[in-house]
Amino acid sequence: MAVLICGGAGYIGSHNVRAFTEHGEEVIVVDSLETGHRASVPEGIKFYEGDIRNPEVLDQIFTENKIEAVIHFYAYSLVGESMEKPLKYFDNNVGGMISLLEAMYKHGVKRIIFSSTAATYGEPKRIPILETDPTIPTNPYGESKRIMEKMMNWVNKLHGIEYVSLRYFNVAGAWHDGTIGEDHKTETHLVPLILQVPLGKRKFITVYGTDYPTKDGTCIRDYIHVEDLAKAHILALEYLRNGGESTIFNLGSGDGYSVMEMINAARTATGLEIPLEIGARRPGDPAKLVADSTKAHEILHWKPEITRMEDIIATAWKWHKSHPNGYGD
Repeated sequence: MAVLICGGAGYIGSHNVRAFTEHGEEVIVVDSLETGHRASVPEGIKFYEGDIRNPEVLDQIFTENKIEAVIHFYAYSLVGESMEKPLKYFDNNVGGMISLLEAMYKHGVKRIIFSSTAATYGEPKRIPILETDPTIPTNPYGESKRIMEKMMNWVNKLHGIEYVSLRYFNVAGAWHDGTIGEDHKTETHLVPLILQVPLGKRKFITVYGTDYPTKDGTCIRDYIHVEDLAKAHILALEYLRNGGESTIFNLGSGDGYSVMEMINAARTATGLEIPLEIGARRPGDPAKLVADSTKAHEILHWKPEITRMEDIIATAWKWHKSHPNGYGD
């Protein structure tokens, strides 16, 4: 029996392909390559290029392979773009989940691990954030992910498809040997943006606001290494295999790093000076977002192993330094 990884050519998806394969799972990948990279998927992995909103694509995959479970990363994820093109996000994200759940029901596939987000919470009422806290998304991206969670909940109740939804906070780093890493056509993530400075792609990194109510005035976020994130997906699948009930888990370190701390960690990891410039606050940026991952620790027995920010960024630097133009496709 195989595990189908939807969006397996993307940043997080490709790392899960490696992790599941090393764990001994048979892996099959489907990706439209709109934002993913074919080169990120190892040779020998069965690969389908296609859009999961197309029922014919999914029918072919589920007919040609014995699929036990689905790992779902197939979604647009740019918050700013979702505010400009909300229907694009609902069409792709929600529409893709509809097609996927319909195909799973049709072909008798009963397990799905879903890539969710801290954006489902919106503006947090308290820190750290618990899974039981209110979910009031403040952008269409977060709203689309929350709708997808609700869809899985109803399909679980009515059709018996079990799910685990993993709400990530921030993910960083690259595969330990530097062969795959983060390469977005439109880069919005802090770590690769910082590393563009020592790569010579920008003169400085901009810090948006230094007057937040935090220890150094800059925003604080919760980061985990992408390999630790992949391990959580493996544990989530094992949890369902062992009869675990459908549920939601936060995934974070429980510790927050400020923007300034991230820049200083990057300076240490690279051994290079990274100039910065102070900019104005960006609308809608919360001062602090940190996860309470106690539930994942207690039930999944998951705990991040790569915890020093310098070590996380060092893996990203290894990838970017050896692939200054990403995958080059």
